[in-house]
Amino acid sequence: MSIQKQPKAQINYYIRLLKAVASLSNLFSDSSKPLISPRATENIFCKVFKAENLSRSDATVDASKNKIGYGIKTFIDTNGHSMQKIAEFNNDHYIFSSLGMEEKIKKIAQLRNERFETTQRIFGLDSIIYHCITRRKGEIIVYETPAPQIDIKKIKNIKVSKNGNSISFSDPSSEYSFSVSKSTLYKRFITKNIILKIPVKILEDPFSLIEKLIEKNGLIFSSIKIQPHVFLPLYSVQGGKNVPKKSGLNQWNAGGRARKADEVYIPIPAWIHHKFSNFFPSRDKVFELTLPDKTSLSASVCQDGSKALMSNPNTVLGKWILRDVLNLKAGELVNYKKLQTIGLDTVVVYKINNKHYDIDFARIGSYENFLIENGKLNLVEEFINESEKE
Repeated sequence: MSIQKQPKAQINYYIRLLKAVASLSNLFSDSSKPLISPRATENIFCKVFKAENLSRSDATVDASKNKIGYGIKTFIDTNGHSMQKIAEFNNDHYIFSSLGMEEKIKKIAQLRNERFETTQRIFGLDSIIYHCITRRKGEIIVYETPAPQIDIKKIKNIKVSKNGNSISFSDPSSEYSFSVSKSTLYKRFITKNIILKIPVKILEDPFSLIEKLIEKNGLIFSSIKIQPHVFLPLYSVQGGKNVPKKSGLNQWNAGGRARKADEVYIPIPAWIHHKFSNFFPSRDKVFELTLPDKTSLSASVCQDGSKALMSNPNTVLGKWILRDVLNLKAGELVNYKKLQTIGLDTVVVYKINNKHYDIDFARIGSYENFLIENGKLNLVEEFINESEKE
């Protein structure tokens, strides 16, 4: 879906909203280049083109529609060839920090490609493109460009900067730069095939305008309602951070009876039931669980202590996680290294109501942050101590 192919009325609406929000730039900046926040552009894009907003997800795309994922990039146009961040690898530094320059770049490229592929599998996407909203003096430029995988076999021109803080390289389709200190990958965006040029007049005093609107319309600013949610780890820390070989995502490998290759469950730590006692339904009570690609399945909390989130049959959840997302073969154990490769080791479950829940993957570190936010510092310390035993 290129926006060029969308109805003219939608495109005009898109122009009006971008222009209106950008005109308020002096609320935040005194630059002659209009300022518009990335979150605002994501919300505007989804509102106008009726795309699925993935901003609450840890996916590598911001929106999706008709099986196409959109990385919505908002940045200042610097002579038509800007280097912009496309991926962070802060939690993976140890994977490549000791590698030589060429092997380091190949590993980073592999991680980036794997995460793109994982995002496509999670959301059922056929392709991903970048939708770029760039800012120049007095105007906004909109264009779209492919988001290809890095061709690892054809990486060339690997160069380290004089201070050693960055490594530049390229493949047949793009130029890249990796910040060693920030563990961040950048891509050069070339401004061409422009779709829209939107002139923007920045209001000198947007505060007065907002004040008048409030006085006239009696606007009331209320707090944003956050959907109730919990984070569930896909791993254990007993004996070091790992995925147990006979439970959780590897339940299919447990003994006791003949099992099907896709049998899994997602562990629910006991403290979550105490802290959020009304979040999940009672044991074995069926509810609808919606996956990121909008597929719905029947689920419930099961086992002693309601310690397991399972689908009915539990092979449905297993097929999604093991085959569709992790891309594992039947009989292949899940290990923590695999979760590290895709950058996701946690799921987040959102409660819509007592009968409907949504589930999504969350990046590495999400569960630990959730522990801290809920005052479980003792569990964080236990987690760190166990992880250091690896």
